[in-house]
Amino acid sequence: MKEMTPYDVRQQIRSGAFSGNTSGLAQGFVQGNLAIMPKEWANEFLQFCQLNPKPCPIVGMSSQPGDFMLPDLGQDIDIRTDIPKYRIYEAGVLTQEVADITPFWQDDLVTFLLGCSFSFEEALLADGLEVRNITEGVNVPMYRTNIDCRPAGRFSGTTVVSMRPMKPADAIRAIQICTRFPSVHGAPLHFGDPAQIGICDINQPDFGDAVTINEGEVPVFWACGVTPQVAIEQAKPPLCITHSPGHMLITDLPNSRLAVL
Repeated sequence: MKEMTPYDVRQQIRSGAFSGNTSGLAQGFVQGNLAIMPKEWANEFLQFCQLNPKPCPIVGMSSQPGDFMLPDLGQDIDIRTDIPKYRIYEAGVLTQEVADITPFWQDDLVTFLLGCSFSFEEALLADGLEVRNITEGVNVPMYRTNIDCRPAGRFSGTTVVSMRPMKPADAIRAIQICTRFPSVHGAPLHFGDPAQIGICDINQPDFGDAVTINEGEVPVFWACGVTPQVAIEQAKPPLCITHSPGHMLITDLPNSRLAVL
């Protein structure tokens, strides 16, 4: 599936033929984190994203409440069916994970698509850096931290980070590379001692899967698009739909469009 076009991958997802995490698929194209909520909550969430661009960089949104097609992001994208796994939150509580949100759709729902670290992973690989979660074929490890987000209305919380282990010299190179991609979380927030950002056990991620950290490597942490899920838990909108961590929307936008010189 790595060689498939984004459209073809979405068709596999829509049909139920593929339901796994999307890291490494449709290489060269932007993947996005999802947040869908009622119109009444959308303006506050938009402000939350604008105040916290590292974990919540907006790359697209629906043009009108109730729109479930996203033509600006790709051919025939139906946000109700084209992500492998969704999370349903009711009053801030995760109630279920589903492969199709059509039964939950409402005419007042607004869709936000946020930049995803899977886009900068490609740039790291192109420069010869290893991305351990891809090497090991697992979902990237993600952790809750003690790094506060700037609040907006009813939305607040702490930043979630994704982690990739690297040798110190490679970590410096990764910072240089990812600085060019502010729309997909940009440069890392931290590397080294996890305890300094509130992570007690690096081998027990809050989301995703643990990966091997070899001798001589340091954990490198990027702001992560799962951060809005923490804010949603605290804000408690009556209904909110997100992606399941690691299960992204694959768009037709080339990653190169998000790079800055």
